[in-house]
Amino acid sequence: MDMENPADFSYLGRNFSDLSNGEHSSAFSDCNSDTSGEFQTASSQSRRLLISCTSDNSDDLIRQLIADLEAGSIEEQKQAAMEIRLLAKNKSENRLKIARAGAIKPLVSLLSCSDLQLQEYGVTAILNLSLCDENKELIASSGAIKPLVRSLKTGTPTAKENAACALLRLSQIEENKVAIGRSGAIPLLVNLLESGGFRGKKDASTALYSLCSVKENKIRAVQSGIMKPLVELMADFGSNMVDKSAYVLSVLVSVPEARAALVEEGGIPVLVEIIEVGSQRQKEISVAILLQICENSAVHRNLVAREGAIPPLVALSQSGTNRAKQKAETLTELLRQPRSGNVAARASDVSL
Repeated sequence: MDMENPADFSYLGRNFSDLSNGEHSSAFSDCNSDTSGEFQTASSQSRRLLISCTSDNSDDLIRQLIADLEAGSIEEQKQAAMEIRLLAKNKSENRLKIARAGAIKPLVSLLSCSDLQLQEYGVTAILNLSLCDENKELIASSGAIKPLVRSLKTGTPTAKENAACALLRLSQIEENKVAIGRSGAIPLLVNLLESGGFRGKKDASTALYSLCSVKENKIRAVQSGIMKPLVELMADFGSNMVDKSAYVLSVLVSVPEARAALVEEGGIPVLVEIIEVGSQRQKEISVAILLQICENSAVHRNLVAREGAIPPLVALSQSGTNRAKQKAETLTELLRQPRSGNVAARASDVSL
């Protein structure tokens, strides 16, 4: 497996390595549990389930729900999947108990159902179960990856969003990243990033950020046209997606295909504008991206310089964060002396 570590950026007090533990980084979307509406009869069901799960009968309830998943009618399967989803939504002990009782395989089977509502309930239940670290390997080994990818393509809007979150959770096991990429998830996540609602865009960007620590997934993302929506979202300060899009871009630009696509889609002027008017965090990530694409390319250095990058870089070197100041100073010197081998060598030593 060809793995690459993404740029070592902190984001809201966390960095990419946090995605490998049990808690999803708040840098992107809130995939901590599903955010879809509760059941239509939520009040009575919630009370019954909560009472059952604090009693000695909780194991009996879970076994009955699994039996309904395996052999019930469509309506019984829907009801069972919804109840499992609710049981797993906020209680970690329930997630482990439900998985150990054998719920995952019948839930995975629901993902191939032609009934879109039943499919959505199955996706959402799997998402909530995946929040328990001990369940992620079992979910993947139960064959969930390909059905989740199909839900990204054919599911309801909520199913697509929750499938993206579930795939993010599974991608926190490194060996799953290649399997998810080879199952066709990347183009579908790019499509969700481009055309989904705000939550869909957030969920897609989070999943792509995780998956694209693998080189072959970076290339898949570029081939799927990711650069166009990334640049458009970075250019739209009202989208609330500038930071998220820039962080996805930061893990892509280590491959030449991404650097070429960035230039082709007009990304350099956008990054320079962010350095001029963005937040401190946005400025830091943008200068880091520009430094990475300029350090070994005189053509890119000339393009960045022609966009008027030096004045805002000088300003950033005087008033930015310590990391931003260092990168801005290095990039400014690089742009002023594009043929200096010494400067280029120094720039390559600056960690992203």
